[in-house]
Amino acid sequence: MKNEKRFVKYDKELQIEAYWFQGILQKFPQHFHEYYVLGFVEKSGLRHMCYDNVDYYITTGDVLLFNPCVPHNCEPMDNDLLDLRCLNIKPEIMSQFMQELTGSEEVPLFASPVLRGDELSGSLLRELHQMIMQEREDLAKEETFYFLLEQLVAAGISKTSIEAKAPPVRRVTEHLLGHYTEKVTLEELAAVACMNKYSLLRLFTKTEGITPYRYLETIRIGKAKELLAQDLEPAEVALMTGFSDQSHFSKFFKEVIGLTPGQYRNIFKVKQ
Repeated sequence: MKNEKRFVKYDKELQIEAYWFQGILQKFPQHFHEYYVLGFVEKSGLRHMCYDNVDYYITTGDVLLFNPCVPHNCEPMDNDLLDLRCLNIKPEIMSQFMQELTGSEEVPLFASPVLRGDELSGSLLRELHQMIMQEREDLAKEETFYFLLEQLVAAGISKTSIEAKAPPVRRVTEHLLGHYTEKVTLEELAAVACMNKYSLLRLFTKTEGITPYRYLETIRIGKAKELLAQDLEPAEVALMTGFSDQSHFSKFFKEVIGLTPGQYRNIFKVKQ
């Protein structure tokens, strides 16, 4: 979109990424993140989202709570533009804050990805996001983060149990994590799972909510983010993470993250 705006900041104190998309009409394909995403829909028409194989409809004022490694996609149901604020929080950072908050190192697994009608959670999330975007360095920012997590837990929308993966699926996901820089074939994955190719494809997609190929591509994007944060060139990162070429890498990166690799890389550069 011609008038769309995309902003991103990295807060070194809280170790949180903040995204702010304004006026976008983007369709986000099936993918997952290896971190939590807390989002606030500032403005939007109706959008359809499939999260963990369940359909949801989101609109203005909704709070979004995505657990790590849960597949989801999102697309507009009309031509209304989307304004979205997001905070990305690594599991180890969430664990650190939750330990102080609850006394337990267990991190929450949010029971629902959409929190509707909770004005306090939305207000706190929006306030924290604004502080990060403004590069505030005062006490209020950290306080607001604690209050936000406290509110989410108090709202009764967290759980701490997770189902174990079926052994064949676990072996395949571990194989993909260990070989994401290489060319991986379905025949190879079927051998790892000790299943035929079709049975593996059905079981994996049903269990993970995402195909093995899309799972692999999403792993590559996560690893690419780590390398871009180290100020490596996008072309170099594409090769290091197993993408066939930079064009494919850049296209898929923006589809999933909402930013180009160069835009993401720039947020970690030290200001002179």
